[in-house]
Amino acid sequence: MDIRETSLLNGAFTVRPAVRADVPLIVELLEADGLGPAGTGEHRLEPYLQAYAAIAADPAHFLAAVEDADGRFAGTLQLTLIPCLAAGGTTRLQIEAVHIRADLRSRGLGTALMDWAVGEGRRNGAGLAQLTSNKRRDSAHRFYARLGFEASHIGFKRFLAQAP
Repeated sequence: MDIRETSLLNGAFTVRPAVRADVPLIVELLEADGLGPAGTGEHRLEPYLQAYAAIAADPAHFLAAVEDADGRFAGTLQLTLIPCLAAGGTTRLQIEAVHIRADLRSRGLGTALMDWAVGEGRRNGAGLAQLTSNKRRDSAHRFYARLGFEASHIGFKRFLAQAP
């Protein structure tokens, strides 16, 4: 994906490609939201580092690191372009793992980040943006609805292997 570093909210935040050193910060954010396994010692980081390497190596993916003006980690999301025969051959922008640091929520950063993501999807040829959200995250669902996303499908998941 052709995405460059950019600023949000008049320079108060920067979105940039995540680097390997960001992975522990991203995992901490997931854990804080109750969506990652607890106890991410160095041995627990290995699956995340492997996933990061795969994301970074594939040009259809973009993993964002968001920083505040002081360089502190503020949030993340992952974007993936999916060519699809459904919907008339429309390329989809899959938006995943949207997380903003708890003390920064309800201040406009999430909206700015999502607007930026949708714009980047458009710029990279996507005609449809889609996302999934954990059933337990009611406030996130209201947030996505305010941004114009519709709960149009029911999602299903099936885990294929146990994590080591």
